[in-house]
Amino acid sequence: MRILVTGRNGQLARELQKRKPRDVNLVALTRNDLDVTDSNQVMQAVNKYKPDTLINAAAYTAVDKAESEREQAFAINATGPENLARACHEMDTRLIHISTDFVFDGQGCSPYKPQDSIRPLGIYGESKAAGEAAVQSVLPQAVILRTAWVYGAHGANFTNTMLRLMRERDQLGVVADQIGTPTSCITLAETIFSLVSKPEVSGIYHCTDAGTASWYDFAVAIYEEAKNLGVLTKDANVNIIPIGNAEYHSCAVRPSYSVLDKSSLVEDLGIELKHWRQALRQVLQEKVNS
Repeated sequence: MRILVTGRNGQLARELQKRKPRDVNLVALTRNDLDVTDSNQVMQAVNKYKPDTLINAAAYTAVDKAESEREQAFAINATGPENLARACHEMDTRLIHISTDFVFDGQGCSPYKPQDSIRPLGIYGESKAAGEAAVQSVLPQAVILRTAWVYGAHGANFTNTMLRLMRERDQLGVVADQIGTPTSCITLAETIFSLVSKPEVSGIYHCTDAGTASWYDFAVAIYEEAKNLGVLTKDANVNIIPIGNAEYHSCAVRPSYSVLDKSSLVEDLGIELKHWRQALRQVLQEKVNS
């Protein structure tokens, strides 16, 4: 099995490289190796490596900056996936494209199903929605895997930001009125390899860990688990205060509710998803062991 992964330096691509099955030959390319916005480069790369499956983990993820960098966000998140889909169509390669909960408007009150209508609130979400549409148009048999609140042991993410701030400050205000589900890169990578092993599966799926949380809940859990595991010192004393989204000044509007329904993923792949707190403990343990 030959797999080509874009976005090599990202946290998901790192986890895919670390957890690939023994029978998989995986090549991960950086943006310098492969600019997904360049259709010629994309075609040349797919022709060179001839992957059975291409996993698109490359993305523009700066949600706030996207509001002032629309062209760049759309180039990477919309044009890039379209280029990849066209090359995969040409070479008869399977495509697994990673998308986001930001395609929803957050006005719901029950977990969003893959088939629910989308209505992104900002440029980032619009660019990812455009990428989904392009992939579906060019390569209907592709897999689009939406996820949310992704973090891992390494890289820039909420967990590592919180750990840094908890070492620097004795008080933190964290948004308590945005509800979703944290997703460990470990969960995401394992799920992707389950998808790879089932070539008959196609369409839109949702993948996060199990359960729900606010960013405040997530921060409190990071604090408690990190102290228990020694990632933070036992005498660390940080007061975590719940705040409203209105108090957190940002350029982009974020969905207030973005819990994703994973039932079709669980049923079609025959997998179980860990509770997000158990997954967090696993990621923090990796930090201790590394």
